[in-house]
Amino acid sequence: MQYIDNILFVIVLAAGLAFFAKNVKKLIRNIKLGKKVDRSDNTSARWANMTRIALGQGKMVRRPVAGILHIIVYLGFIIINIEVLEIVVDGIAGTHRAFSGMGAFYGFLIASFEILAVLVLVSVIIFWIRRNVIKLQRFVKDEMKGWPKSDGNWILYFEIILMSLFLIMNATDVPFQEMNSGNVISSHLAGFFNGMAPETLHVIERGAWWLHIVG
Repeated sequence: MQYIDNILFVIVLAAGLAFFAKNVKKLIRNIKLGKKVDRSDNTSARWANMTRIALGQGKMVRRPVAGILHIIVYLGFIIINIEVLEIVVDGIAGTHRAFSGMGAFYGFLIASFEILAVLVLVSVIIFWIRRNVIKLQRFVKDEMKGWPKSDGNWILYFEIILMSLFLIMNATDVPFQEMNSGNVISSHLAGFFNGMAPETLHVIERGAWWLHIVG
């Protein structure tokens, strides 16, 4: 019985990897449908252009606020997903915070993740306000109505939920809070859960843990 969670986790992980592989295969197939073009020239310029566009640096020149917010969201998600490595190890091995043995460095990492999670939350909320409250001109054009608008909003909601789950998971993790290392944000959120039974906190923490990895 004690291995049911681990087995379930491995099944979910395998399903997720299979889904990811299927989509990568589909993406590669679609790319190959295009006409072949020789892009071996100007290699350095092509890489520089890709990096500039991918990280939002192009927006920094035209729209510095949007550019900075995009960089925060991109980097935040990449760095915070390092935490997923620990979740995978815990899920397979049945451990709890397997990397906590790193001591102060672990606390530094988690503190960085929590701060980044808040920055991502703030950035995403600003994005949502710009789209739905301020309604900047480029977001109310005909081509941005219907599916493009709802799709963009759903992505923002998804990001808010993921970051919130990460912080709630830490805030309700009693052993982690007792470590008092790296809980720079979650320690303040933990106060909202004062008075709850340890069993209830454990259920909330496990629920947030599962939803975070499934998301």
